[in-house]
Amino acid sequence: MKKTLLPGLLAAALLSLTLPSCGPSVDNEDEDIVTAKLPDLPAAPDTTKGAKQPEQYRELNAVNATEDIKKMQPQM
Repeated sequence: MKKTLLPGLLAAALLSLTLPSCGPSVDNEDEDIVTAKLPDLPAAPDTTKGAKQPEQYRELNAVNATEDIKKMQPQM
């Protein structure tokens, strides 16, 4: 075993114990913070150019993809 394992574990333990005590103190008296509601998000742009979306989407699998590709190809 390496000789630095024990000092490393000791340092990690001490660091983990001291870090929470260095954080900002939270008191119930610090309630003078002003909170404001964020503005609403803008509407998403219409990328369908007015086309109606199908009510139910088909499952994405190899069979449905093959059928769609066959429909897109010209008939010979």
